Amino acid sequence: MRSLRPVRVRSLREVKPMFERMREDIRSVYHRDPAARNAFEIMTAYPGLHAVWWHRLAHALWLRGFKWLARMVANLSRLMTGIEIHPGAQIGRRFFIDHGMGVVIGETAVVGDDVTLYHGVTLGGTSWNKGKRHPTLEDGVVCGAGAKILGPITISAGARVGSNAVVTKDVPAGATVIGIPGRVVKRSEEPSEAQCEEVRRKMADKVGFDAYAVSSEVSDPVAHAIRCLLDHLHAMDKKVDTMSQVLCQLRPEYCDERLPKLKDEDFEAAVDEVSDPAPETDALVARSEKVE
Repeated sequence: MRSLRPVRVRSLREVKPMFERMREDIRSVYHRDPAARNAFEIMTAYPGLHAVWWHRLAHALWLRGFKWLARMVANLSRLMTGIEIHPGAQIGRRFFIDHGMGVVIGETAVVGDDVTLYHGVTLGGTSWNKGKRHPTLEDGVVCGAGAKILGPITISAGARVGSNAVVTKDVPAGATVIGIPGRVVKRSEEPSEAQCEEVRRKMADKVGFDAYAVSSEVSDPVAHAIRCLLDHLHAMDKKVDTMSQVLCQLRPEYCDERLPKLKDEDFEAAVDEVSDPAPETDALVARSEKVE
């Protein structure tokens, strides 16, 4: 009887943190899903949460050397939830998978705390070599539906990956990535849009071109490039005005000269290209599907 008592004490110490983690998981769902109504509903009707709990069991078996049993538990979890997490993957606290169907997380993937994934996300590998071949997601990362993050790259803390983006390069902290291939369209150190939007609109009206979707409501790489061009044009316009004032003092007739106006038809080709994606886009999508 004496030999069993330490085992019981140790098992109770292991069970207590487990239930604390489960309560923490339930609270994290409340914070990230407005549709959650009560704890019972979350425990019984959220397959993303079930997949995380199954993975913790599979991962514990994996670390203790029960590889086959861990794979069987992971396979059972996939059949029940539609979410495939390799038992070797390292998952942090308060990890939330919303909806979840089609999520795939590879063996060497590392997921930090407070990470959120939506359905169809793939954390995949791009190499046949053993060792680190899957991505690392640091704390607070959010991946939109259908995002593909491939290879041993790092998505730094607080970054956002847009829906259906294909990311194969490191992403800095606080950045937003969208598109195929993934492109950074916003960084945390950039000034707020409210400070620059009025200047951009005035510049767009001045040159006679209304840049569509240049507001902060739409994160698009083409719109971001247009915003950068408008900022640059505004800075150049201020310099030209200053130079014109000096030149007018030296040569008054210079003030009579006018710059040519920009016409809408000058931008028609660019607008058509934005409206109709380039043929290379289909090839990129096909290659990304092969990688999965």
